[in-house]
Amino acid sequence: MKKLWKIILGAVALIAGIFVLTAKTGNKKQFKKDLKDNKKKLKDVKTEAKQLEKEKKVINEKIAKTDDKIKKTKSKVNSTKSAKKTVSDFKKKYGGKK
Repeated sequence: MKKLWKIILGAVALIAGIFVLTAKTGNKKQFKKDLKDNKKKLKDVKTEAKQLEKEKKVINEKIAKTDDKIKKTKSKVNSTKSAKKTVSDFKKKYGGKK
């Protein structure tokens, strides 16, 4: 009896295996539709990337202008080195609070 069940089980497994190998996973129409959708999405992403690159250029130009303004402002600032020296000399001479 056990031998009979093993033979039946083997035959069912063989038929199921053949069925799995011959079955298609999808159809061509669905594949073409998905491909078309993916191409459209890709095109949308590329156009958005181009727009972002343009915005990036504008922002980089603004940053460069701001950096130039900062450099000009920093170059106009006077040094406080001598004032600090005067204060420290004053504290040494007249004994500032510690």
